[in-house]
Amino acid sequence: MNIANWLNDAGLRCPERPALFEGQRQVANYASFVALVRHRAAYLVNEQGIVPGDRVALFMKNCCEYLELLYAVWWVGAVAVPINCKLHPVEAGWIVENAEARLIFTDGGQVFAPDTPLSGCRELDREDMGEFASTASTQLLTPWPRQADDLAWLFYTSGTTGRSKGVMLSHGNLTAMSLCYPLDVDPVSAEDAVLYAAPMSHGAGLYNFIHVRRAARHVVPESRGFRADELFALASGLGNISLFAAPTMLKRMVEQARRQGYGGEGIKTIVYGGAPMYLADLEDALDTFGPRLVQIYGQGESPMTISALSRELIADRQHPDWALLAASVGRAQSCVEISILDPGHLPLPSGRMGEIAVRGPTVMQGYWRNEAATRQTLVEGWLLTGDVGFVDDAGYLTLTDRSKDVIISGGCNVYPREVEEVLAQHPGVFEVCVVGEPDAQWGESVVAFVVARMAGTLDESSLNTWFIERMASFKKPKKYVFRSALPRNSYGKVLKTELRLWLKAGADGTLVP
Repeated sequence: MNIANWLNDAGLRCPERPALFEGQRQVANYASFVALVRHRAAYLVNEQGIVPGDRVALFMKNCCEYLELLYAVWWVGAVAVPINCKLHPVEAGWIVENAEARLIFTDGGQVFAPDTPLSGCRELDREDMGEFASTASTQLLTPWPRQADDLAWLFYTSGTTGRSKGVMLSHGNLTAMSLCYPLDVDPVSAEDAVLYAAPMSHGAGLYNFIHVRRAARHVVPESRGFRADELFALASGLGNISLFAAPTMLKRMVEQARRQGYGGEGIKTIVYGGAPMYLADLEDALDTFGPRLVQIYGQGESPMTISALSRELIADRQHPDWALLAASVGRAQSCVEISILDPGHLPLPSGRMGEIAVRGPTVMQGYWRNEAATRQTLVEGWLLTGDVGFVDDAGYLTLTDRSKDVIISGGCNVYPREVEEVLAQHPGVFEVCVVGEPDAQWGESVVAFVVARMAGTLDESSLNTWFIERMASFKKPKKYVFRSALPRNSYGKVLKTELRLWLKAGADGTLVP
């Protein structure tokens, strides 16, 4: 089934229901939403020659056109490649080439330099549609037929090996993920509104499907991003707002709410996840917003759907085990199984710590043109998450560590190897190792341990300048620690654990022997 059928059905059932909003201004009902998508679909086919299976990339900030383009891509049977708008164009260009995308839509159509190698991919302004489409021969009144295992969303994540990997999510994966939401996270009605404050290229965008199915409202802030005061005004004005927020966003919401005396009016649900949530911050959020919080745990490989912790449990601070349960990530969502495996991939009993494995219809089809990584990650029907944790006797999953070294800063994944590779190219850098450090504001911050080729020749400013010319600034180290050598084991491998312990001990960042 083509996931775009849900939009087509909503347009037939509820044509007058309000659909798309820029701030508090309605820009489309469901009938006009469908018409816009059909118009764009005809443009893709007749003007750009897009055929089923082609990849079309989106590299732009949140906007109503984002949803129009996504559904137009699926309407014609093509594959959407949403790219984090925070990435550097060089990084986005690599994704475009790896995905062999035919088109990439951007803000303004001039993000990439003329000499940027995009392997034949054409950059277009997000507003491009072509006036001809309304009279074109190919009208595509209904979505192109697709099977459940046909590719729909190519999501680029990364691992500690450096280069991004394309997670292949099918129409069936997206359908199963979406149906879990009203069962395990939050019921959805036509009176609700989903607000896109976090990037639509990631988890926030994935929540569009169930809201389209229910013919609910879709709201993009005028700022096209996250501003707590703007969010509160939209919630108060529109009502029944739901949104996904990383813990660092939720913390900022609490701080702003307390400054202006706001108590959550108009907010229905805040779904948080993507990084650790400190219990003290969770209690602050409950004190400020009341029982509006739900936690989810997922990965790009099983998007937004591994486990969930209900609002009732989060809000019940009188429960004798509240602290333990609130520190968990909840119970398995409806369409997945969770198992804790030992190093030999054998299941462990409750309470025993091991690698978290997941299976079910939300689990990806594999990594795009990367069979080796697929074989390592999908083993005997299980997705090996790389996360470490345990399940208690009541079925609650608790994360204890990440076997992968990914750093989650402000809800965004930062992969040490890619940061190391950029810094290692600096002519003055002899060695570099990147780790995460707990950060009360960001969840984690990026720390780079650097060995200079000549002592005293490097400083933070020069390294930052080098870095931001080559990679997205949100991945930039928050701290540089200059050392004469890096600690290694007998095999020559850098001991990242020792570096983390050194940070935890409160080292002051000066040169260490």
